[in-house]
Amino acid sequence: MDFFDVVKARYSYRGEFLDKPVPREDLIKIVQAGLDAPSGRNFQTTEFIVVDDPKVIKKIQALPDGNKALCGGKAYILCLIPKEQDGTGETEFLLEDCSAAVENMLLAATALGYGSVWIDGWLRSQNRGETLAQIAGVAADKKVQIILPLGVPAEETERKAKKSLEERVKFL
Repeated sequence: MDFFDVVKARYSYRGEFLDKPVPREDLIKIVQAGLDAPSGRNFQTTEFIVVDDPKVIKKIQALPDGNKALCGGKAYILCLIPKEQDGTGETEFLLEDCSAAVENMLLAATALGYGSVWIDGWLRSQNRGETLAQIAGVAADKKVQIILPLGVPAEETERKAKKSLEERVKFL
């Protein structure tokens, strides 16, 4: 698929997934796309945990107040950032680095035929991020910033319309 076709095809998939595992080779390609993302000052602060173990998947899916989009994943990618700046006084870009990596991974997932959605707000309430970190054995100095459920979409859903270029772009 052409790059611009992938960008146009990518959308936040919140539906059910087919009962098909995501092969590890595809998970590696997807997370490598995240690793290849730009990083402020090349600090490369974002780390990942890829979950494809059925036992851990069941634990994630059993989280209380399960997010509908989260509950059916056939694999998950947890995006980790340091809980705090490193204290050196150097400007760090933790959220920006994580966001760039996630967008690359969403594009890679789309190119490989998978559906996914960027989930972060749900993690920030009711200690869900901390609970997920415990399930995944995340180090105490890291936090789960974003989780991506992955799978083959079970249904076709329409990408929501985007505002036109004319509405959002100004050339000078």
